[in-house]
Amino acid sequence: MIDTRDSSLFGTRNPMEGEVRIPSGCAIAGIFHKKGGKIGGDTIIRAMEPMHDRSNGLGGGFAGYGIYPDFADCYAFHMFYDNESARDDCEHYLKRFFDIHSMSVMPTRPMREITDSPIIWRYFVTPKAWRCQEEAMDEDAFTAAHVLHVNVNIPGAFIFSSGKNMGVFKGVGYPEDMGRFFRLEEYAATCWTAHGRYPTNTPGWGGGAHPFTLLDVSVVHNGEISSYDANRRCMEMYGYTCTLMTDTEVIAYMIDYLVRKQGLTYSEAANVLAAPFWSTIEHMPEEEKKRMLLAGHVAVYDVIRACEIIGSSDSSIRNVLPADIKSIVAHTPIRAVFTNGKTAGRLYKKYQAEHIVLPMIELPSTSPANAAFSLERLEEIWKSEIGKYL
Repeated sequence: MIDTRDSSLFGTRNPMEGEVRIPSGCAIAGIFHKKGGKIGGDTIIRAMEPMHDRSNGLGGGFAGYGIYPDFADCYAFHMFYDNESARDDCEHYLKRFFDIHSMSVMPTRPMREITDSPIIWRYFVTPKAWRCQEEAMDEDAFTAAHVLHVNVNIPGAFIFSSGKNMGVFKGVGYPEDMGRFFRLEEYAATCWTAHGRYPTNTPGWGGGAHPFTLLDVSVVHNGEISSYDANRRCMEMYGYTCTLMTDTEVIAYMIDYLVRKQGLTYSEAANVLAAPFWSTIEHMPEEEKKRMLLAGHVAVYDVIRACEIIGSSDSSIRNVLPADIKSIVAHTPIRAVFTNGKTAGRLYKKYQAEHIVLPMIELPSTSPANAAFSLERLEEIWKSEIGKYL
């Protein structure tokens, strides 16, 4: 490719497509040892070197899993400090709530490519048992809550990695330079991920570099998450505070919420964040469909509990016993009711509507007998109407 900074290459003509090098798009790499063996950090650094031009030096980082076998049962806190006063304040706070088994300056090497680096420390900690009991939290919930507290309430202090037997190494610079700065060749991991940042909407600073983490979850991605503001507001409803001025931070919190708090598997959490195609859903086992609905906070229920019916003829429905939807609505934060087809809508209006003060939207039936609507049209209508309440 040709560097367009040299204008003499083109003279008075405009460059042709393919002649212009656009150094953007972010760089991502990942290495996983299928048998659980260890991979040296120099390997992931070399994996990033060919993608140098896909970042612009405003953020590079790595996450390694299995790197702290001697402290495998401890939470490893990697910390940025703006100054020594912030470190004193943070350590005073940590000692109130955690037993600190080891603390030291993070091993780094001087590099002319890395300038204005913050003060970086590393701590291996476990929550004080009596504090967990006092706050009625398990160790993960307790640790996550206090990590967020430090990042929001202690000026100049930032925990950028907090998992067990894993660690994130990141900052302002190209990823291969950050890897050498943090001396990654001295670490061995069962899994490495890496990212070179090309920020488009937010400033380049150490906390804003990928990976983003909370506990053992680390996230890297390419591209822009355009729904950031809605995602941020959603997570703040559940006690997370976004402080990093970037669209990726919220994804780490979403995964933590779905997996740790809601009990989903990582596969199920991925289905919530990026819904599968209908053709995929159609072939899912019933239990998996149910879990996906619950993960998406969707409840499915019949309008009537029992009735007499001839075959599948809706027009023959007699002696209806309505379902007790009123009690369900009274004890859950349901925002709207959607009926599947005209018959369900008619029965809901007759037996349920007067007892339930919620919007009711009648949607076209998804039954194969409804030949008036293609699957694509049904999907469009259902998404549009339900999306108004998400």
